[in-house]
Amino acid sequence: MRRWVLAVSSILLLAACSSTPPRQNGGAPNTAPMSASQVVQTDFDRTVTLAMRDNLDSLYKLLDKLYRRNPREWHKSGQTDAGAAVKWVKDLIEKRQPPPGLAGLQDIQVLSVSLDPKYKGDRVAAFIYGLADTLIAAHNGKVVFYPFSKLDGQRIYNAARDVEAADWMLATRRTATGEPLLLSNEMGKGPANLSFEREFGEIIGRLDLVASLLGENIRRIGIDYVQSLLLFNFLPVR
Repeated sequence: MRRWVLAVSSILLLAACSSTPPRQNGGAPNTAPMSASQVVQTDFDRTVTLAMRDNLDSLYKLLDKLYRRNPREWHKSGQTDAGAAVKWVKDLIEKRQPPPGLAGLQDIQVLSVSLDPKYKGDRVAAFIYGLADTLIAAHNGKVVFYPFSKLDGQRIYNAARDVEAADWMLATRRTATGEPLLLSNEMGKGPANLSFEREFGEIIGRLDLVASLLGENIRRIGIDYVQSLLLFNFLPVR
């Protein structure tokens, strides 16, 4: 027991003394600082946790981009500027509290309303909140994962398809007068701005990877158990 405590203490001490390495040649891996909770996480738990973190970061980038391209939306929510609106929506997501007027709705329900031409509220807030709540719901309401966390690969796979559908609807839904419900990718005479597509593609890729890893993780548990039986060796006693 004492050795285990010393080992954990050493890890935390090293983490406290370390700092993120400087970015060179355009960037570096987006690593997370060491914390005590990571000691009880498996490699798979950390992978899913980091994937969720990056997916939410991607949604926050989309949130900022959409507000900048559609300033009328944050005005609907009474925010002072796009930055204040971004912070407000982040708080709603963290509390899992739907935007005003959408109480009682969740995940894909909010997402559907956000892309309904009849909806008069802050469409950006509803769209990003709906996407975030869909991802969190697919991960059993969690954003950090441990060995006892229960995840269903099919639900996460379904979430990836929901993101694909939301991306397509964002690009194609129009008002009665033919205007886009929300301006996103820009396809003008100059270079095309496909930054929205890139963020959506990264979210979908991470979700599909986690869904695949979930099936592989369960399979490996069984294989590892069989291998432990086949490779069992007696331990020396003298």
